[in-house]
Amino acid sequence: MTTQTPAPATRPATAAAASDPRSLLLRHRDFTLLWCGEVAGKFGASVTGIAMPLTAITVLDAGTFEVGVLAAAAWLPWLLIGLPVGAWVDRWPRRPVMLASAGFSTALFAAVPVLAHTGVLSIGVLLAAAFLGGVAAVFFQTAYTAYLPRILAPEDQAEGNAKLHGSASAAQLAGRGAGGLVAHAAGTVNALLVNSATFAASAACLAAIRHREPARPRTPRPRGALAAEVREGLALVFRDPWLRTLTLFSTASNVALIGLQTLQVVFLVRTVGLDERTVGLLIATTGAGGIAGAFAARRAATRLGTARASLVFELGVGSLTLLTPLTTAGWGLVWFAAGGFATSAGVVAGNVVKVGFHQAYCPPALLGRVGASTAFLNYGIIPVGALLAGTLGTALGPRTAVWITAAGVPATALILWFSPLRTVRDLPTRNPTPAHA
Repeated sequence: MTTQTPAPATRPATAAAASDPRSLLLRHRDFTLLWCGEVAGKFGASVTGIAMPLTAITVLDAGTFEVGVLAAAAWLPWLLIGLPVGAWVDRWPRRPVMLASAGFSTALFAAVPVLAHTGVLSIGVLLAAAFLGGVAAVFFQTAYTAYLPRILAPEDQAEGNAKLHGSASAAQLAGRGAGGLVAHAAGTVNALLVNSATFAASAACLAAIRHREPARPRTPRPRGALAAEVREGLALVFRDPWLRTLTLFSTASNVALIGLQTLQVVFLVRTVGLDERTVGLLIATTGAGGIAGAFAARRAATRLGTARASLVFELGVGSLTLLTPLTTAGWGLVWFAAGGFATSAGVVAGNVVKVGFHQAYCPPALLGRVGASTAFLNYGIIPVGALLAGTLGTALGPRTAVWITAAGVPATALILWFSPLRTVRDLPTRNPTPAHA
């Protein structure tokens, strides 16, 4: 594999452009289009994140375990194909991969309401849609992570990551609220049409981006080359103490976070006694924490250092997740809003720091594979977390299961506390491991 160097005509913003005091959204057309496409996709995915379990619960009378299986299906593709997709993305131009994924998702989520209106909607149909949407997400997210550093100069990447994460959190906030409102007004199944429309908008934005990656020479690859490239990405993650620590933390943390997310709709509908509209609006309020976390991340990382900021966000702020299981009807809903706000703030702020670290630290030629290797572990464990949450909710009841998963959020952050992060101010910005051709 050869390391890519952008051609002069398609080079990302220069240092002079990066010194422009205006926002990236005002001075970088391609980033603005990528930003619009990502925000549209996050909005639609958030609507679906509410509409899917609501459809299963209110239309198909699904139980807690079935809701857990539905959540697991969306993340299972990361476990099945996450590693080879990373190697493929390092071979292919990234933008066409994102375009194909967005187009496929547009058709997929438009098909589910059609099937519902023909009378064939079932848990099996929802599971298939969730799984296939997850397949598209693996390709899109892996390509997107590797593509962003290609259109932004290094000086702009911190601002770009913060804007993308902050705006994505805002879109998720609006999407969760809209999911409940659309489900209440037009029916839970019809809410999936919103996701189809936003993927279409995302594809249109990506198609308008002018930046083109340089052509890659086609070289014959020996048998077993794909497996060797996958092993190379995994080896770098496990050899490197910084990548290994952050990957192990994210993997463990995702078990608790997806468990909590899987249970929240069941908990609010069946234990607290809320309707669809209130569920959507309440979950939307927690997304405001993600916006706050995204905008706090850069300032905290500058003032405290990236390593210390990670500990503050993941362990300190994350501990407030324990407010969530205190939720009751009436004024007791404040506990859910406060706990969810803190969880979103800690997770998003931590992710801004981690994404910036990966983009600065990983060799460009291995970025797709390293991203896929970490995603394989981080996201591949999510089906286990979803199924575990469904099992706990069925056996112990939703509230007890929410207590267990909420406690897991700060508990897993102890991995960072007992790691090299506690001994330094900043995460390193250069990997001593050379990229292999």
